[in-house]
Amino acid sequence: MRVRRPHGVRRPPLPGFVHSIRFRLTVLYSTLLFAVTALVLGGTYLAVARSTEAQPITETYQAEKYVGGVRFGDVEVVKVQQVEQAVNYETRRTLRNYSFGTLGGLLVASLGIGWVLSGRALKPVRAIARTTEEIQATDLSRRIRLSGPRDELRELADTVDSMLDRLDSAFQAQRRLIDDASHELRSPLAIIRANLDTVLSAPDADEPDRRRAVDVVDRATTRMTRLVEDLLATARRSAPALDDADVDLAAVAHESVEEFGSLASVRGLSLEPRIRDGLVLIGDHDALRRAVGNLLSNAVRLAPEGSAITIGTGVAGSWLWVAVGDAGPGLAPHEQDRVFDRFYRGARDRRTRDRDRATGDRRTGLGLAIVRQIVETHQGQVRLFSAEGEGSTFVLWFPAEGSGGAQAGTPPETNPLG
Repeated sequence: MRVRRPHGVRRPPLPGFVHSIRFRLTVLYSTLLFAVTALVLGGTYLAVARSTEAQPITETYQAEKYVGGVRFGDVEVVKVQQVEQAVNYETRRTLRNYSFGTLGGLLVASLGIGWVLSGRALKPVRAIARTTEEIQATDLSRRIRLSGPRDELRELADTVDSMLDRLDSAFQAQRRLIDDASHELRSPLAIIRANLDTVLSAPDADEPDRRRAVDVVDRATTRMTRLVEDLLATARRSAPALDDADVDLAAVAHESVEEFGSLASVRGLSLEPRIRDGLVLIGDHDALRRAVGNLLSNAVRLAPEGSAITIGTGVAGSWLWVAVGDAGPGLAPHEQDRVFDRFYRGARDRRTRDRDRATGDRRTGLGLAIVRQIVETHQGQVRLFSAEGEGSTFVLWFPAEGSGGAQAGTPPETNPLG
């Protein structure tokens, strides 16, 4: 008959250590050792039992005892076969009793040994757990740095350390981005507030003063809008889910030429396309067009009047490329490593900074950072060929379809535009 537990009465909770991996490993080790030993002892006992006849002495005989021909009375005697069977019987019983005792002692010993061994085996896991508990989102400098043999736990600890390195770098980059964005937004906001306060609080402000303030506010809001759009483009491209499809690089290049053709002609520049058709990769068409557009925007802004800007596409081995070359001021070697950093503005911007401020076309410093991010999310790489006074060429390399992506190797270190 099954006894039901009254409704609402809960079972007492088990101790915490029962739910631990260490306890389960201890039980597993002990059970396996106990089972193996029981099989060995049981097999030994069965082999002895099947090979011998065992029976206690149950029948005795009376025999006369004579010493020197003189009868001394009757004594009890047994047969030799009965003696052997009795010895075998006692041997079996002794073996059985010692076997049960050995199994009981082995069970207790195996539990203790299993608890100690499992604790030593799980010691690295506890170190990993303690370190990860001490790590906070504001401080990712802690590392496990597990020592000892290079086993699975060491590989796990190294993997966690590597993940923390990447997270630390990502958080630092995010903090720098927030700080830089806050700094960039603070200036136009201060300009807007100062002009509004001046116009609204000055009783003698006339119509030209108001118009001038409106123009300044318009340029400041235009700069803020461009900055917000660039930040949104950076965040959108960082999203894990993207609707990638087949992209024709030639179409991307032609659209960029059409977009900046009129601006280039206004500034006395000519665009020279060297576009090869039939180059297709899997990616985001709008993002790639934005990357090429940012390169053309910089080239149009920095190239001297009357010069030519070259935009080309092609293929080299298992890599497709899009390149934009100009005859601008070029970059010094120490600037080439930093030109793709967010909000970085090098010495080459000094010549155009006054003009951009006057026209309200001041850059946000995110254009090339967005270019690199877009290229890297397409498993590509960016190359820069530049020298002071000789112009710059930016080359975007992408693995061709079917080349294996990251397994395509590294792109050529030559300038495809020559």
